[in-house]
Amino acid sequence: MHPARMVALAFGLAALFGTALLSLPLAAADGRRAGLDTALFTATSAICVNGLTVVDTGGYWSGFGEGVIVALVQIGGLGIMTLASLLALLIAGKLRLRMTLQAQAESRIGIGDLRAVLLRVALVTVVVELVTAALLAARFRLGYGDAWGTAVHHGAFHSVMAYNNAGFGLRADSLTPYAGDPWVLLPVAGAVVVGGIGFPVIVELLRHRSRRRATGRRRGWSLHLKLTLVVSGTLLTAGTVLTLALEWANPGTFGPLGVADKVLNAFFHSAMARTAGFNATDIAAMEPATLLMTCVLMFIGGGAASTAGGIKVTTFAVLAAAMLAEVRGEPTSGVFRRTLAPHVLRQALTVALAGVGLVIASTIALLTMVDARMEFVLFEVVSAFGTTGLSTGVSYDLPPVAQLVMVALMFVGRVGPITLVSALALRDRTRRYQLPEERPIIG
Repeated sequence: MHPARMVALAFGLAALFGTALLSLPLAAADGRRAGLDTALFTATSAICVNGLTVVDTGGYWSGFGEGVIVALVQIGGLGIMTLASLLALLIAGKLRLRMTLQAQAESRIGIGDLRAVLLRVALVTVVVELVTAALLAARFRLGYGDAWGTAVHHGAFHSVMAYNNAGFGLRADSLTPYAGDPWVLLPVAGAVVVGGIGFPVIVELLRHRSRRRATGRRRGWSLHLKLTLVVSGTLLTAGTVLTLALEWANPGTFGPLGVADKVLNAFFHSAMARTAGFNATDIAAMEPATLLMTCVLMFIGGGAASTAGGIKVTTFAVLAAAMLAEVRGEPTSGVFRRTLAPHVLRQALTVALAGVGLVIASTIALLTMVDARMEFVLFEVVSAFGTTGLSTGVSYDLPPVAQLVMVALMFVGRVGPITLVSALALRDRTRRYQLPEERPIIG
């Protein structure tokens, strides 16, 4: 079996295993067995680090159920094959070739770097989650008077969700009670940004730092690192500015807030739209223009090989570079003084168009099943595909058939790009002849 197919199979089996656990009476707060549709939807959302829910997480699930959700999110965020390889490395001290290939297909990391990368990924994950959990627990305890047990519980839960870009919250209104509290929103946003830039970027930054300390020399950044950081920063800034401008006077969202709180919440919403899923303002009360802008950010998503979803910022950057080259009349497209290979452009175009087609088809299907505004349904579909978890409330009222559509979307959004790009790379062929050239009319 091709490693990419093995990744998809592993995620599918993990979703089914999570469904079985959440179907136990022990997983529900009232001791009753959860419905199969509810358990399947929640387990798929967790393993795909999405965050969309059909029930109130904190009120519906017991401590055991919440623990299952946290475990699934952590496994899904790191990657099943990546986590399995890490455990094998820690226990046996070595990796077999088959497991190495599977982890490489999932994490998009070179085989030669895999051992060192896995250890650094584990270290970064533990450090970021512990620091975020400590900051949140201290704030919940000292700022809101929660008991230490409750504060630590809530801090740890939201820390895991933030770093893995999942939007599960222990309150039905997510983080809206903390809309004016930077001590809660900024640590969450920081963990989301770190988790969303991707493991290859984090590891390369750490490697450059180590080499600079050892040799005193600076080495140039890779094209992937430059694209990820520049495009992520640009999208984060643009999302903040647009959200602030569009929601400034909206009485249902930013209208009653002071200037500082408006800026804070605009930044927080822009960061969450990069596939995190927490909200500090009422999404359903936002302007239609804001919802559409958020859909664009969710569709693009975060960095490749990260805990985020979407088509990824590098895919977006490659397409933008190709458009700019065509406008300028240049024969090839490039960025940062590097020429982009033609097959990279074809792969980016395939991933993007496949995503657009899937979103449109799913939106049409859901519109025939639910009675909701079109922009709300589109928002929910893009949120599922981008594994974001932001919701206008439509998911709570979905019939079982519509829930299955969303389950498929979440699954494809998480493992689809990995499988598709790996399959395209595997089918790359060289032809020994060239067909006659002809140009159809464009536009």
